[in-house]
Amino acid sequence: MTEAKIREILELVAARRLSAGAALKRLRHLPFEDVGFARIDNHRGLRRGVPEVVFGEGKSVAQIAIIGRRMAASGVNLIVTRLAPEKAVVLKRKLPAFDYRPEARVGVLQSEMSERRGRGAIMVLSAGTSDIPVAEEAATCAELLGNHVERIYDVGVAGIHRLGAQLEKLDAASVLVVVAGMEGALPSVVAGLVDKPVIAVPTSVGYGTALGGLTALFGMLNSCAGGLTVVNIDNGFGAAMAATLINRVGLEDGRN
Repeated sequence: MTEAKIREILELVAARRLSAGAALKRLRHLPFEDVGFARIDNHRGLRRGVPEVVFGEGKSVAQIAIIGRRMAASGVNLIVTRLAPEKAVVLKRKLPAFDYRPEARVGVLQSEMSERRGRGAIMVLSAGTSDIPVAEEAATCAELLGNHVERIYDVGVAGIHRLGAQLEKLDAASVLVVVAGMEGALPSVVAGLVDKPVIAVPTSVGYGTALGGLTALFGMLNSCAGGLTVVNIDNGFGAAMAATLINRVGLEDGRN
């Protein structure tokens, strides 16, 4: 149940076009709906300005389909992260309107178009081409959460001149999400060049001593660039969520 849907119901009651009993029936699943194996948080959009996002890994197709139907019935957009392609194929048969973004491994069932609310653009950068799946999770989720998103991929430190050619675009962004594996150096470089918030995403890309992303994570946490924020390994969604909240600061109360 979104803020817009609740406002619509209240306005119908105020105009005497909907009875109090009918309104109560529509609102009965607030603040959450218990479907047995899950408690769907229908109140999250009111509290945080974004709907509940479902982590697809470890959930069955049947479970995701039930969650999707109930969220759609409440007028809430469904976003599923870390969704395997084979699950997406079956979900599409169960939920015909379900849209799958394979590069990001993100599925979406939109009850309404996301309202554009950010102050400016979120820029998503990847160090290498192998980092693009995580970068696409961040970019896709940020778009679905109502942001204008721009992408710059394959600008890692092995050819740092490629990043230098993009400085004007970096300066124009409101928030930057920088995705890197291997030694994880790119976020430090970017954070040393711009005066905007930079969110670093370590990926599990790399040879043996990359240790599944731990080397990149530790490198980012030990960055010399002050103020660099780091999320968990491969957590594109977490970066998108943080960037979204930063991008909305001051919008509701008129602060600059």
